[in-house]
Amino acid sequence: MKFADIGQQLRAYRMESGMRAEEIAARLGVSRAALYRYEKGEVIKLETIRRLAELLKVSPLSLLGIGIEYFARPAAFQERLRGLEEQADQILLVGGAYCWPITGEALEGALAEAWTQAIQAGPERAAAISQVEQGLGALTARKRLYAQKRPTMIAVLGEGALRGMLAEGVAPGLNIPEATRTRSRIAAQQEAEAMAVLMESVPIGLQIGLATGPQPAAPFMVLRGRDRAHVVTSPIPADTPPSVSTGVAGITAAEEAVAVHQRVAEAIWRDSIKGAEAAARVRELVRASRG
Repeated sequence: MKFADIGQQLRAYRMESGMRAEEIAARLGVSRAALYRYEKGEVIKLETIRRLAELLKVSPLSLLGIGIEYFARPAAFQERLRGLEEQADQILLVGGAYCWPITGEALEGALAEAWTQAIQAGPERAAAISQVEQGLGALTARKRLYAQKRPTMIAVLGEGALRGMLAEGVAPGLNIPEATRTRSRIAAQQEAEAMAVLMESVPIGLQIGLATGPQPAAPFMVLRGRDRAHVVTSPIPADTPPSVSTGVAGITAAEEAVAVHQRVAEAIWRDSIKGAEAAARVRELVRASRG
């Protein structure tokens, strides 16, 4: 067993459960410090894994990284994704309007503003703000990790998803002031223009294509590390508010799942437009969104 991997999964599932660390530790009969040590990769007994799985209402096999992991809470999913990206040397992303680890500060700032502005006044506001801070922390950690590690990355974005982002801005659907929505759209335009530059320049270790024909049914990722590969299927984009459940993300290391997703991704990449052609198309979409 790789206890560091188990620790990462434990932390993500704790966040998914919505239970506080103090509550889990008390019901487990250990200190909060001991629970945090487990999450950092300290040796953990199988009996403790069994009891934790029971408390978190997941399969013990999920905590061991066997089978399929499921996440409905956006912040928990982002934390688990950060753990997978920490181990990955190669990342293949298909679908969506952007690739979060390489997005700029404008998009992140617009996201933080939108999430905060959407919080209603009331007794639960403080808890909601804490959730926003936690969610932003997980997203920031993913970007910082990519900047440090620089894994090889191939991303095929969807033209339909990009159109939607340019029309609505980041964090679509939230009830926010029009001024905030306008800044959200401007940030989306800036991000699209930055992606066009990357498409043209093709930095070492990074390739971005644009699917202009049939769109990917749902975004997915294939992450390959030194020892194993994972498939992440996700209807939960990075800009989903931490308190909102819009779908269920799945993670598996099953070889057949990795193989079929790799095969589909290669076909979509082959048919996507790239380089100067893709950059020109993105800029055309940006101009159209500005009217």
